Amino acid sequence: MSTPEASPNGRADLAVSFLARLSTYVANALRYWEPRRLIYNAVLALVVVGEVAANWAMFSEKITVDLVLGLFILAVLANVAYCAVYAADLFVQFSGLDGPWRRGRILVLIVGTAFGAALAHFFVMGWLGL
Repeated sequence: MSTPEASPNGRADLAVSFLARLSTYVANALRYWEPRRLIYNAVLALVVVGEVAANWAMFSEKITVDLVLGLFILAVLANVAYCAVYAADLFVQFSGLDGPWRRGRILVLIVGTAFGAALAHFFVMGWLGL
């Protein structure tokens, strides 16, 4: 029996092994996090819509193209921030703690969504001048 380091193609075997693990871990992360992105976006949308509805008198006076573009940029940045979870997910899976991590991911989703909702609230309040 030869180890990958002892074989003539040792480095190539290690690279293939690493890429196979990475592919599996990325697929696991995508399967978990992408359907939940809809939950994250729905919560953030509810925060923004709720703030606008609660402050409609002030908001209706301030509607401009710039404000709408600002909301669009905020939505894109919120989704970029959501992608940060992939770094944590892959790190934990490579560490060998993927069993407990699969049960604990929901906590990361809840905390991340709450953080995003708080940021959305403060951005909208800032645009309204409150």
